[in-house]
Amino acid sequence: MRHTGQHCRAAAGALVAVGALLGLVAQTVPAGAETGGAGPGGPGSTAREDTARFWTPERMREAEPLDLLGPGGGSGSGTGTGSPERAVPRGPELKVPGERAERRAAGPLAFPEGGGPWTGGGAVEQTSGRVFFTYQGRTASCSGNAVTSENDSTVITAGHCVKLDGAWHTDWVFVPGYHDGQAPYGKWTAAETLTTPQWEASEDINYDVGAAVVAPLDGQRLTDVVGAQGLAFNTGYNKDMYAFGFPAAAPYDGEQLIYCSGTTFRDFLLSDDHGLGCDMTGGSSGGPWFTEFDETAGTGLQSSVNSFGYTFLPGTMFGPYFGADAQNLYETAQTTQPG
Repeated sequence: MRHTGQHCRAAAGALVAVGALLGLVAQTVPAGAETGGAGPGGPGSTAREDTARFWTPERMREAEPLDLLGPGGGSGSGTGTGSPERAVPRGPELKVPGERAERRAAGPLAFPEGGGPWTGGGAVEQTSGRVFFTYQGRTASCSGNAVTSENDSTVITAGHCVKLDGAWHTDWVFVPGYHDGQAPYGKWTAAETLTTPQWEASEDINYDVGAAVVAPLDGQRLTDVVGAQGLAFNTGYNKDMYAFGFPAAAPYDGEQLIYCSGTTFRDFLLSDDHGLGCDMTGGSSGGPWFTEFDETAGTGLQSSVNSFGYTFLPGTMFGPYFGADAQNLYETAQTTQPG
């Protein structure tokens, strides 16, 4: 499913509200400020320019985590806990099953890592970035990653980062390499956003995958400017993986790239997703998970995205399994022309 315009929801009350844990960072859009989404046929150049201008450094920096704006998160998802302390788990990292949990990767950083600033450099600092959009009259954010594609313009994120509660987000932009309110590689507006049929129909947490095809900027296409990461599908479970994102709820502030790493496990509760010891918070939704990640080069094969957490499992992140439906979404996105 797709939308020529442009989010976070969890399934069942046991899941943390997406706005609370992983997805939305929001503040009210000033009256008359919303620039609108990409209508049928995609937005014109003027609309894209308006959207890029709308996302000032101040708007990007000053957005507040949605779960802190009111009881239960105010996300409209119906899954809020009514307590920011519970909605944004800050407990100790859980021990993740895996016989190699104590080993260190061949590189400058520790493995496993439950959550900390990425200091390894490499391609991931350019391909990953923050996603900004308007949701129910609020400015909001997620994370995303540029991937290799036929159109050189494809971004992979979470399904709830493009559509939530039956509505597609508007004013959608991808800011690769974001840091401290800066957009060093520009603000790339979506010509089209897409998600899996299961997320489109019922917001099934097992299929919380989204994509965006971004319009050219200054005559260039996205991955010609920032590079791209490969993808892998049907990789199986219990893999060594690295997760990246821009969490903006305490103790993070959304201003730098954060990572977690470890041996994943299969969710044994309400989904078929990957689980990983990780303390990333609101705003990290849609950030990439990599298999075969090379710390020195900062490259890997994207195999999932940050998606959700359980209120009773603090310090654990879950991401959807990239199977046939995620692959079909990617194939549709990468063959869609950005306009």
